[in-house]
Amino acid sequence: MVNLLHLRTLLEVTRLGSFAAAATRLGYTASAVSQQMAALERDTGVELFHRSARSVVPTEAAFTMVRHASKVLTDVEALLAAASRSQDSPAQELRLGIFPSLATYVLPDILRNPRWNDLGIELRVSVAEPAQTIQGLRTGGELDVALVYQVGQSGLAWPHTLDRQWIGDDDFRVVLPASWGIREDAEMQASQLSDMPWIIHHPGTSDALVIERLFASCNLHPRVVAYSDDFHASLEMAAAGLGAALVPELALRHRPAGVVVLDVPDIRLARNVFALLINEKRTAQVQLFTELLADTLRGTSLGAAAKAQTAARRPGGKSRPQRPQ
Repeated sequence: MVNLLHLRTLLEVTRLGSFAAAATRLGYTASAVSQQMAALERDTGVELFHRSARSVVPTEAAFTMVRHASKVLTDVEALLAAASRSQDSPAQELRLGIFPSLATYVLPDILRNPRWNDLGIELRVSVAEPAQTIQGLRTGGELDVALVYQVGQSGLAWPHTLDRQWIGDDDFRVVLPASWGIREDAEMQASQLSDMPWIIHHPGTSDALVIERLFASCNLHPRVVAYSDDFHASLEMAAAGLGAALVPELALRHRPAGVVVLDVPDIRLARNVFALLINEKRTAQVQLFTELLADTLRGTSLGAAAKAQTAARRPGGKSRPQRPQ
């Protein structure tokens, strides 16, 4: 009999292209992922990967299985959730910790989604930064699930007893004052933004350390005019012409007038969003909730629009940035 957990792992391996990447997303070791895939091949009698000393390449059979597995997993979880709701307790209480931008821009969309009404979940919400919500998951805590993020390999840590599930990525984007005269579709390198006034995170925070290293690797040396850990404040200051800022896409869902959002190829950074779950609380309903969350987060991405803008650029359409005083 095929293990549904192995099917989930197969989806991530084929999507991300390696055992190691899938292991990172799912919170396993690469060896555990390899063992799961070997077990799935034994159970199905199908070769799913061409293996060599340097790589694993999915076979056509693997992609065929993935196409079917995605629907099977969704259907199975929906049936389990329906069965759970038919018992004496019709709704499962879920005590959820969630960070502010996800609560502001994603959770309301989930609650308005018709799929939400079918989950049979009675939600209790606590909005706080990741470090605080993780505390709520510890033994005897007040939470069942914590939605958290990491920027790079930041210092955020959680108990090894928790189950980690990757939800999606919230990409950072460069934001400039429109008054600087740079077009939104301008092709720019990070070095062209060097020495310009910038609004950045307070020094010493884990996010700031990651961003500082990224900027240094791009030969971007910002002239700091403001420190702000509040992305909405950073956006408003940028709109007023104070300086450039690096903000995640979630914060740009309701961006103010007066800013230009750029896709700078050599500045690639994201907040990796995870759900941390107490294992005994991971029911079919909770799994369906995290999948709805992942689908909704993907729907907020500005990436598709950015790609369309890039494709529409006319040849030689680079803008030379003005140097704000």
